[in-house]
Amino acid sequence: MKRPQDDSMSRRYVMIIGAAAATGLAVGAHDAFAQGQLPPTPACGADSAPTMRQTEGPFFTPNSPERQSLLEPGISGRVIELSGLVLTRGCKPLPGALADFWQADTSGAYDNNGFRLRGHQFTDAQGRYRLRTIMPARYTGRTAHIHVKVQAPSRPVLTTQLYFPDEPGNARDFLFRPELLMRVSQSGDGLTGRFDFVLDIA
Repeated sequence: MKRPQDDSMSRRYVMIIGAAAATGLAVGAHDAFAQGQLPPTPACGADSAPTMRQTEGPFFTPNSPERQSLLEPGISGRVIELSGLVLTRGCKPLPGALADFWQADTSGAYDNNGFRLRGHQFTDAQGRYRLRTIMPARYTGRTAHIHVKVQAPSRPVLTTQLYFPDEPGNARDFLFRPELLMRVSQSGDGLTGRFDFVLDIA
């Protein structure tokens, strides 16, 4: 689904992406930044609001392990590599921001006894994160989604959820919001996703 701002991404935002690529940090065969496979989510700028908040839900577990990949033995499913930036409202990248992810597995179940499909990481010097995980299943009342908490150092926590485009369950999920759709494209047998978080920081 196309956002209203898709055709009016700010020049400043383009410069941020270009600078990241020029530093050599945006490399890799399937890197969405380097390959230009996905346009950035145009969510920051003078007239934009911060990323929408959503409920934490009943399945959050604190103190998840620090890691960029949630793949481990016993986990199967279609792989998605999600990446993006954590930004201020003025499009300034936020280094050292916490990004804590958790999700259901391919049967729609959460691990409430351990840390399967749970993990946190910190953005790099350019405000970038990258998560390797699987496509979660729908379950009763909910479409496919990934939960996340994002927090800049010494700032309030943003709790929200990310959604997949073209999911049949989106229209039936009362929590679904199109503002939280990831950009997703095919990448071999898996998927490449993109979402940029904008925190309520000037």
